[in-house]
Amino acid sequence: MSTVLITGAATGIGNLTARALARAGHRVYASMRAPGGRNGARAEELHRLATAEHLDLYVVELDVTSQESADRAVAAVLENAGALDVVIHNAGHLVTGYVEAFTAEEIAHLVDVNTLGVQRLNRAALPHLRGQGGGTLLYVGSTIPVTTPPFLGPYVVSKAAMDALALVTSYEVAPLGIETVIVMPGAFTHGTDHFPNAGRPADAAGVSAGYRALDPLVARNEQATEGLFAPGMQADPSVVAKEITRILSLPFGERPFRSVVDLTNSLVEQANSAVLEARTDFVRRMGFEDVLHVTRA
Repeated sequence: MSTVLITGAATGIGNLTARALARAGHRVYASMRAPGGRNGARAEELHRLATAEHLDLYVVELDVTSQESADRAVAAVLENAGALDVVIHNAGHLVTGYVEAFTAEEIAHLVDVNTLGVQRLNRAALPHLRGQGGGTLLYVGSTIPVTTPPFLGPYVVSKAAMDALALVTSYEVAPLGIETVIVMPGAFTHGTDHFPNAGRPADAAGVSAGYRALDPLVARNEQATEGLFAPGMQADPSVVAKEITRILSLPFGERPFRSVVDLTNSLVEQANSAVLEARTDFVRRMGFEDVLHVTRA
């Protein structure tokens, strides 16, 4: 079993995944911001679960917008466990609204959380993974770079950037024995804090007036998303946690590079297949076959 550090484990998919992996026998460090403050109750709930079920489940503080925080979290895991095998990038935030209504600074902040947070944790963890000659970077991405729905513009940008960062990083770490997995959840309107806690542009009133004709579409955005599911389907995000647990149960080298967990039948796997074929052909013709396959260092 592996020692796992996961970000954004206070709620939603991150919380469900931390529980599922711990119950599967992994040693899990569930990270979140302010476990002694704003997330104190959530941290305590995980502590109680660990005690009641005798799980190797621990809470560690990690704010992905701070390199110092990422460094401290990785150091704490290594000091406590003496090992780190899997890093799960899950932390993220959703915003909704017309793209023009967001300032460049607001979009930059979202990218800072959803994309650069990944880079910070990789910079903290990769020296250790490289040093031991192996490990797994697992990214909880999204189908949204493929489906690209309206009225979520900055979020689409940030998740597409995260996906690209995961991909190009995989080229450079694969020959060093570090594998990459990108799990792509589809839309989930319940069971996470994404929609209830979604951010909105500060200048919404001013700019959004120019888009008033589209307001009826925005008003039914969540309803429209729910309409993508088959009638009667309960879209429970725990299926994502189950898929991550399944993937990490597979032997090194047999884990998929991408896994789509989509209950809306949105043809994402077909799109991924076409892009993979084009990308692989391009990289091979450059003579860089080695970066396409993970090998034990």
